[in-house]
Amino acid sequence: MAKNHSEIFSCTNCDSQFPKWQGRCSECGQWGTLAKTQAKPATESKNKISVAPGKVIAFTDIKTADFQRLKTGLNEIDRVLGGGLVNGSLILLGGEPGIGKSTIVLQICSTLNVPILYVSGEESGSQIKTRLDRLKIKSDQLKFLGETNVETIVSTIVEQKPKFVIIDSIQTIHSAESPSGAGSVNQVRISTTKLLEVAKQNDITILIIGHVTKDGDVGGPKTLEHLVDVVLYLEGDQFHTLRILRGAKNRFGSTSEVGIFEMRSNGLTEVSDPAAIFLGDKQSTAGSIIAPVLEGSRIFLLEVQALVNQTNFGYPQRRSSGFDLNRLQLLVAALSQRSNIKLMNQDIYLNLVGGLKVTEPAIDLPVCLAVASALKNKIISSDLAAFGEVGLGGEIRPVTQIGKRLTELHRLGFKTVIMPKIKEKINSPKMTLQTVANLTEALKLIE
Repeated sequence: MAKNHSEIFSCTNCDSQFPKWQGRCSECGQWGTLAKTQAKPATESKNKISVAPGKVIAFTDIKTADFQRLKTGLNEIDRVLGGGLVNGSLILLGGEPGIGKSTIVLQICSTLNVPILYVSGEESGSQIKTRLDRLKIKSDQLKFLGETNVETIVSTIVEQKPKFVIIDSIQTIHSAESPSGAGSVNQVRISTTKLLEVAKQNDITILIIGHVTKDGDVGGPKTLEHLVDVVLYLEGDQFHTLRILRGAKNRFGSTSEVGIFEMRSNGLTEVSDPAAIFLGDKQSTAGSIIAPVLEGSRIFLLEVQALVNQTNFGYPQRRSSGFDLNRLQLLVAALSQRSNIKLMNQDIYLNLVGGLKVTEPAIDLPVCLAVASALKNKIISSDLAAFGEVGLGGEIRPVTQIGKRLTELHRLGFKTVIMPKIKEKINSPKMTLQTVANLTEALKLIE
């Protein structure tokens, strides 16, 4: 007798399907999650169902409307959001555990004068109240719901009709529609979809908190970025006070802005002058130089430190903090080959002060100058800064926002800048601009 159904094995964690059983799901990496299910073969229906065509509208007939935004009262957050919280939007706030996500959303609650519902599956109401008291936050319109079932959460939102809802965190929320555990890919997607529906239908802004592990957990916020309207990431080092709020996706604005905060005992404080935040403790030592770094549309003046020491082993070590190690290897090779600086038997350690991670190419030249300064034990003047991209041929290439970098350097008292040669004329402040075409020319300026 022929079988009408074929057997397949489906993962209860991520819903991936396999033709035969195996101990571990190759998609999500979970063990013992494959279960036997029945798959119906596709059959052609004799009676074809007629479907009416959809209504097509010309874009010339569509009227654009301004998004109604809710100001948070925190300028750094409003800057990243593009002007404030858009009504009816679904926002995802991601970050490593303990980085300050719950703290920043509670500070938003303190400034909003609208009904707010705080839904937590991780902490009790008394724990949230303790944090509110520690942060000295008083909000008469803030209510708490300790629930993990998304159907119950949705029903409560529809009944209470708040203007702003916080879900802390999405990894603890589960739906009765899926048998998999809370935090799995299926549960996270189903729960987010239900929250998206209630946000759009009731014009309620919902902010979802999601944890991100350092190795990129498959059940984390990365699986939700295509579902939500706005994706924000709170970045920083738990051992430093600086926190950066960065927009990875924004359907209602730009993703080029960043918000700068400093973690203190009373919560996250907005940084009024981000350009000078790293300059307070700078000391005049060999291997240290200032670089104007672009983050979003803002300029930081960051201290680049290098330490060069003769290796005690056959293979020299390369270590970096805040800077890509592979990029450091390329710059060291360019220094060795193009500028005749012997680094093959030297250990090189590089550090960007403050815990900030920088990927933009303008920091290449300061890194090379810091390494050369440390090798030769030459102190670079404290009123000198540098920026520029370095190619493998040793050439110094122009970077973006040169005028803005020079303006910030002049405002903070720098007198000399080593920079790439450019064709355009810049209305520079009263500073000495040392333009260089390659590494050899740049190194002569610090000797």
